[in-house]
Formats: sequence, C-alpha cells, structure tokens
Amino acid sequence: MALIEAASPHTMNTYGRLPIALARGQGVRVWDVNGKQYLDALAGIAVNTLGHNHPKLVPALQDQIAKIIHSSNYYHVPNQERLAAKLVELSGMTNVFFCSTGLEANEAAIKLARKYGHDRGIDRPEIVVYQNAFHGRSIATLSATGNEKVQKGFGPLVEGFIRVPLNDIEALKAATAGNKNVVAVFLETIQGEGGVNPMRIEYLQEVRLLCDQREWLLMIDEVQCGMGRTGKWFAHQWAGIVPDVMPLAKGLGSGVPIGAVVAGPKAANIFQPGNHGTTFGGNPLAMRAGVETIRIMEEDGLLENAARVGAHLKGALARELGGLKGVTEIRGQGLMLGVELAKPCGVLTSRAAENGLLISVTADNVIRLIPSLILTEADADEIVAILAPLVREFLGE
Repeated sequence: MALIEAASPHTMNTYGRLPIALARGQGVRVWDVNGKQYLDALAGIAVNTLGHNHPKLVPALQDQIAKIIHSSNYYHVPNQERLAAKLVELSGMTNVFFCSTGLEANEAAIKLARKYGHDRGIDRPEIVVYQNAFHGRSIATLSATGNEKVQKGFGPLVEGFIRVPLNDIEALKAATAGNKNVVAVFLETIQGEGGVNPMRIEYLQEVRLLCDQREWLLMIDEVQCGMGRTGKWFAHQWAGIVPDVMPLAKGLGSGVPIGAVVAGPKAANIFQPGNHGTTFGGNPLAMRAGVETIRIMEEDGLLENAARVGAHLKGALARELGGLKGVTEIRGQGLMLGVELAKPCGVLTSRAAENGLLISVTADNVIRLIPSLILTEADADEIVAILAPLVREFLGE
C-alpha cells in the first residue's frame, strides 16, 4: 500500500496518515492516484452526505462558483436566509448563526452559554460536559472535550466546565447540586470521537426537563450525528425534544466547509452586533452547498435510506461479528455505527484500506462506520464482507 513514500516536509506533522492519496470519487467509491478503488465507509469523517461527484450537487456548485464564492457579512447573503429558514423548519428552533467548522459552532455555543449567564448576573458561568466528549481542538472546545490524551500539552485549560458520566441523571444532579453558576448542559446525542456512544432517549428527556426546571440552556452538539445520519434530521429528535442551542457542521455542506449554530427562543437573542462574528462563515458557496444538500436529501429520500440501510448494516454486523468473544458491543443508529472490540484495534484502519475499504478506529478500540447517506444495502453487505474476516483474523477467531 506504499503509494506515498513519505510525508511532505512542508506540512506540519499533525496527522498519522495512511500512505494513500485519493484522486477522485464517484458515489461511495474513491480511487487513489495509482488507480486502486476503495469503498468509502468514512465519508470524509461523516462529511460527504451525498457521496462523491453527486449529479445534482456538482452543477449547483459550479453555477455558484461562476457567480460569487465569497463576499462578507457586511452584506446580506440571500442563501443564508434560505438555509436558515430551512434549518429552523427542520429543527423547530428559531434563529441561525453560520460559521465554517464544527469547532467554530461549538465555540459559539460556549460563548452563548457564558453570555447567557452574565446576562443573568452570573459572574463565573459553568457548563456541564461529559466524559469521552469531543467538541473540538481550540482551547475552549478542548477544555470541554473529555479526552486527556487530546488535552495533554495544552494546559492550562479553560475553567468553567463540570464533567459528568453519560446516561446518569442522578450523577448530573449530584454534580450540580446547590451550584448557582451552572448555565448549560452540553452534550452529543451520539458521541463520535468518543467511541460512538449514544445517549439514551429517556436520559435526553430527563436532561431536557432538568434544564427547563433550572433555567439552563440545553446545548446539543449534532456536528457528527446530525444532518440525517441516524434517520432523522437531528439525532436528538428520536427523543422528541428540542434543544436551546444546536451546533451543526460536517454533513451540512456535503464537503464544502460549513458550520451553523441553531438557537431556540431562550438563546436566539443572546448575541448582539459585535458579540460574535466570522470571516468565511455564511459565504455564498457554503450556503449554496447547504441549501442544495438539504434539497437533494429531501428529493432522494436519504433520511429513510439512512435508517433502512443503517439497520441492514447493523444487522449484518451483528450476524457476522456479534458472537465473537473479542467483540464487546455493536452500537449506534442509522449510518453512524461502532463496533467495540476488547482490545486496541488501530491496525484495522490500514488492513481495511489494503482490502479496499476506508474506515476509522476511534477511542482506540472502536471501529467507526459513517458512510455517505446514499449507501445501498448491497454496499453495506460489501462493507461487512470485507470487514468481518479482518476482525476475525485480528481477534484470532
């Protein structure tokens, strides 16, 4: 698999890359510079919602590039209004701020929570966050993240975060008992980088109720699990709740960098002119990508597809791997699935690539499958046909 002999001497050594350089893609397939084909079960880390070279998306982006790529937020961008209106309609919330990445969206959510606290006379606002969470790599989002390995070497971290375990409402109540500085609870409906760890529906409902009772903001990070990946537009909708703040990114633009913070009535008017901003956020190209991505998802029934094909894929994984001694759990929903093994399995990323399958391993021992939402049942079967023998061999079964 030695396609690229060495890392470039001119780029920072920040990624443990595989020796692969991708040249083109079509649907859920990609080809490297040597012509080798891969089935893409990573989708740019849950970004390429519509796969590669989608026949409806590409002409729309070409049309937009020929018109205007970037202006700035000194001026109105008509597609900002269109995309904001659509996100409000889909979420049941009220207002949107556009940025360029999930990190930026989560940073804005943290700022919203702190300003919410200060506006209520709280000088040192605190936000509840979770074990194994991942919200980004800026100093503030890194501080909210629950991964010491990622945080190491970047202290002192930002204060004002209270960390609790997943799916334990009594632990949340105990950690915040008598604390008048708490302003928000910040969670991922399904943790992505933390190992594909879902929040239970009952727990999400309990947290929503607690936030209402205590006048906290419920902030749900849907950067990785949102935009139809679980079979609903946003993963928390399976619990029948609506958050106060919802960061989005990744799949919203099908590969064009985009981020958004959707806010409900409790948070929609916290930011005033001058409180927050962005250079690239909300640019005409990104907004067109977002508008077209949602339009195509609706036209092509991709939420239903994600639910149906995801259930098929999960069932096939359970049949092939569920009984193996070294397989701890198969979990997730729709096309966001994790296979947890009993030992670190990072080597499977390169072994899968050698066999024509692109996956990732997260949290050291969880195989993560987050393919494009256009995946078919036949594609899902192919994923399992390649992956299952590799896992069996790895576990010595």
